Amino acid sequence: MDTVEKALEFENRKFSFKTTSDRILAAREAKDLILEVNELYKEKKDAQLMDLMKRLTAIKQKIEKRLKGRPLTAS
Repeated sequence: MDTVEKALEFENRKFSFKTTSDRILAAREAKDLILEVNELYKEKKDAQLMDLMKRLTAIKQKIEKRLKGRPLTAS
């Protein structure tokens, strides 16, 4: 399976993480995919690859935001 296909499959996957370790693995997978697509983008300069990287980055940021949790409030 080539990198773009893997990235599209990851993007369309249903995200319902039961554990923190699932979230960590998904964030790492997203990061790896973004870096692989970036290498392709450096060679081809295709705008569609840039759009794919942006969408993957948004998904990764949502996962990482969920990992960090809510900040504690001062009381």
